[in-house]
Amino acid sequence: MLQINISQETGDVPVTVIGVAGQLDGQTYQELIRSAQEAHRSGAKNFLLDLSELTYISSAGLVALHTIALFMRGEEIPDPEHGWAALKSVDRSRASGLQKHVKLLNPAPQVANVLDMVGYTAIFEIFNDRKKALESYR
Repeated sequence: MLQINISQETGDVPVTVIGVAGQLDGQTYQELIRSAQEAHRSGAKNFLLDLSELTYISSAGLVALHTIALFMRGEEIPDPEHGWAALKSVDRSRASGLQKHVKLLNPAPQVANVLDMVGYTAIFEIFNDRKKALESYR
């Protein structure tokens, strides 16, 4: 089960904080994508994904994070039903550097290990301090 809580923070610029709790897997990843897309359509320009309550992330969860990064950059998103193709497109994102509009906050050690193992630390800035994360948006 996945719980998603969306709130707004205002520092130098408005930031939409998406709190994710539970398991981000094949059963729940599309829910996160939909929530982020709705927030983006409503005007959100910057996302801080709070992963402090996320207990598990699968490859489908990784696809969700990557998909959010792609649409926030205005790029075409791969069909999530083509899982491996979606994951392989991560290499293009890695080459384009850190995301400016999607950042991660407080992943639990087991989630942080997965993010590191798949190279997401080259794509997403990861913060352990909420205030510093919010201040990083310009």
